[in-house]
Amino acid sequence: MAGAEEPAGRQSELEPVVSLVDVLEEDEELENEACAVLGGSDSEKCSYSQGSVKRQALYACSTCTPEGEEPAGICLACSYECHGSHKLFELYTKRNFCCDCGNSKFKNLECKLFPDKAKINCGNKYNDNFFGLYCICKRPYPDPEDEIPDEMIQCVVCEDWFHGRHLGAVPPESGDFQEMVCQACMKRCSFLWAYAAHLAVTKVTAEDDGLLLNVDVVGDQEFIQPENGAHRDGALKEDVPEHGKAAEKEVKAEQMNEPCTSSSSEADLQTAFKNQHLNTESQSGCKLEELKAKQFIKKDTATYWPLNWRSKLCTCKDCMKMYGDLDVLFLTDECDTVLAYENKGKVDQAADSRDPLMDTLNSMNRVQQVELICEYNDLKTELKDYLKRFADEGTVVKREDIQQFFEEFQSKKRRRVDGMQYYCS
Repeated sequence: MAGAEEPAGRQSELEPVVSLVDVLEEDEELENEACAVLGGSDSEKCSYSQGSVKRQALYACSTCTPEGEEPAGICLACSYECHGSHKLFELYTKRNFCCDCGNSKFKNLECKLFPDKAKINCGNKYNDNFFGLYCICKRPYPDPEDEIPDEMIQCVVCEDWFHGRHLGAVPPESGDFQEMVCQACMKRCSFLWAYAAHLAVTKVTAEDDGLLLNVDVVGDQEFIQPENGAHRDGALKEDVPEHGKAAEKEVKAEQMNEPCTSSSSEADLQTAFKNQHLNTESQSGCKLEELKAKQFIKKDTATYWPLNWRSKLCTCKDCMKMYGDLDVLFLTDECDTVLAYENKGKVDQAADSRDPLMDTLNSMNRVQQVELICEYNDLKTELKDYLKRFADEGTVVKREDIQQFFEEFQSKKRRRVDGMQYYCS
């Protein structure tokens, strides 16, 4: 019947039941996530003294550098000490960044932790993330006007964040890929398409909307051809390396000097050329040139990559120069990955994971253990209520706030103890 109230028993059955174990597991998961992101960053010292930090947690302050001003990034320690009451954007992590707090981009603020900074950090890179805007749609996250559930994925090259639905290719199931390269970065670093055909989680397939670098298979041999199937002489120049063209001319010259027989066919010519072409490539030792000789396709989509895919990239002299020219040398560094940074934070946490509470409990008798647990529960309840005020007001908890809390808690405890009456039976 419409409007009728559910019986008390029935209503309790519909309500989700959360056990203490569930709460503790959720707290532990949140703590691990926070440690993964912040664990590699110092919460007390400004990172400026370290120069351009390989990877660190960063924030942008819209109070000090609003949209329309120059973008700037601040380290974890400065976000606490210098911008505690400001509106901040969490940028997750960025590579090769030097803390800007208090430099010329901040007109009315001096860094409390490291005031002697250069006016500008020329090596820093900025994007719309520093103003709280992400993806090609340039929207905030979370977006109050976006009702479509979607995850945000960070590009490993430009380090911008993208909605999964705006990447041109459906992201694999969560956990099935380790890193993503967005469309714009795939276009700029087009050499990655040769690797994508063999390494990407979502295999690149030949479709009408892509630029196919085709392969004609003759027996076990492969020849690069233009997409219309014309003779290989009409192939795009970029499809066949210069040393391959020279080898082909040499084979043709040898064929022209030999008498023509029924068995001397185009297939024989192709086979001879391919054998010599492969030998030349293997001598060059370039993995990329070998992959370019095989079938791959260029499309206007992002690509998704598995764990350790970077270790498969060629590191020959020519390729390393190309990475340098494209400013992507970091792709050859396994320690550059966010996963490596997160693992470092977890390792640091594990090194300091001894629980002082459990150590203390184990040294007490049962009566003392019960009293300590009661005190601990009181402390946890009051601290939770105290911190909730900061969360409701959207302000950052400072070191002084925590000190004030414990002073008040100790004062309350003394009043309770002094007011107790003891009786002897």
